[in-house]
Amino acid sequence: MTVRDAVFEVLRRRGLTTIFANPGSTEIPFLTGLPDDLRFVLALHEGSVVGMATGWALGRSEPAFALLHTTAGLGNAVAALATARVNKAPLVVLVGQQDRRHIAFEPFLAGRLEGLAGDYPVSVELPVLPEEVPGAVARAWHQAALRRGPAIVIVPMDDWSGPMHDREDASAERILRADAVSDDALAELVGRVDRARSPALVVGAGADDPDAWAALVRLAERLACPVWQESYGPRAGFPQDHALFAGQLPGDRPSVRRALAPHDLVLVVGAAVFRQYGPYPGGRLVEEATRIALVTDDPDEAARSPAELVLLAAPAAVCTALAERVAARPPSSGDPLLTRPPAPPPPAEGERLRGDHVLTALAERLAPDAVLVEEAPSDRPALHDRIAARAPLGFISAAMGGLGFGLPAAIGLRMALPKRPVVAVLGDGSSMYAIQGLWSAAHYRVGALFVVLNNGGYAVMDHLAARQGGRGPWPGFEVDVAAIAQALGCPARRIAQWAELGEALDEVVPALAERTEPLVLEILVEPDPH
Repeated sequence: MTVRDAVFEVLRRRGLTTIFANPGSTEIPFLTGLPDDLRFVLALHEGSVVGMATGWALGRSEPAFALLHTTAGLGNAVAALATARVNKAPLVVLVGQQDRRHIAFEPFLAGRLEGLAGDYPVSVELPVLPEEVPGAVARAWHQAALRRGPAIVIVPMDDWSGPMHDREDASAERILRADAVSDDALAELVGRVDRARSPALVVGAGADDPDAWAALVRLAERLACPVWQESYGPRAGFPQDHALFAGQLPGDRPSVRRALAPHDLVLVVGAAVFRQYGPYPGGRLVEEATRIALVTDDPDEAARSPAELVLLAAPAAVCTALAERVAARPPSSGDPLLTRPPAPPPPAEGERLRGDHVLTALAERLAPDAVLVEEAPSDRPALHDRIAARAPLGFISAAMGGLGFGLPAAIGLRMALPKRPVVAVLGDGSSMYAIQGLWSAAHYRVGALFVVLNNGGYAVMDHLAARQGGRGPWPGFEVDVAAIAQALGCPARRIAQWAELGEALDEVVPALAERTEPLVLEILVEPDPH
């Protein structure tokens, strides 16, 4: 048995049988003659490789496998790896390296790879000996799963043909995470909740799974308390059509203080405390009388949280126990806490569509189990106003805020969840960061819908510059996204009229779950006023 054979066995045991890749010469010895039970998925840029793998990992809640080509490949993928880390997506990332036997001479394509991705990988390993590669891949699977991020293994190209000696791998066969929560820890948290005059919940990406959603609904209803979604959250942690859903927590300190001021206890579940954006305005996160408790299974999130009490445990297990133990309070009236804005009137004759029109029309047609991937910075507030996440994975975006995630992530999500409708809402500028991903969607017949809101420029940047009292030096730009998509083999339509939009959505959206080819709807919109 060769090192390559042994690694294939590790991939099979760990469920890493789909390989997202943009390979080069250093990966040829690994890939040539790939066994039929290992699926190879080609992307045309490393950002799309990692983005697709990230979508796959989020969709399946298990590690995905990405293959990158030495310095150029890993370097191109760093931003996507950063997004995967903050999105808590478990990835096993194998990076090819030049031949071990002359690597000291820094031959062509050799890379200084160990530190290239900075602190974003949860682990980086270059095995000392070729026969240690299978164990390193197995350890990377554990690291990715336990620490929820990308784990890198660097493999020199000559290692693959090396013989496997009879040796033990330094890798556990199984690691069981205990979901039980100690009675003492629970008792302290229950006591704080029961003593609170007016508790509130803030939920986030770490609670985006069916068990956590069900437990949080029971807990919120037992406490009859409002539930906020963390600001700038990459995933929804609670059904956003529930009467107790209070909306998105603001992203600046003064607004957070005002929103949470009525509450003497804020219980944060699976979210950062609290994600912010923009210039630092000073002042406390919350009023002095407001106490914060956090439930998370992320040690880093726990360590940096300004909370009085942190319970480091699985959110679903903790919230299930809390819902059984906290004292019940008088039920809420049942009236929704969040009032969503009315639908905008259709554009008048001669007026252009706005993003709000498109999102309202989409919201009216989306199935409850739809997976919506967002990367439209100008229109994200309107999207939150119009479209509620009604099932786990109902909303996904890039936690890092960098562009280029949405398009490939939607492809990976649809591949991972072939029975659920997947829609990506993208800005025209955002789509350009990973437009080549449409080739993979077309080639592998990935039936996702890409709604591209084309406002003909850098609308979000124009708005930010206007807030500074001036204009930016960048030019406006117009890109024919539909034409580019068609050139990459992906079906696409360009839409400018209200009636045409409704007809296209009526035709496409109801059948999204069964769709077997991608579609781009490029919609020409007027920049929304801010």
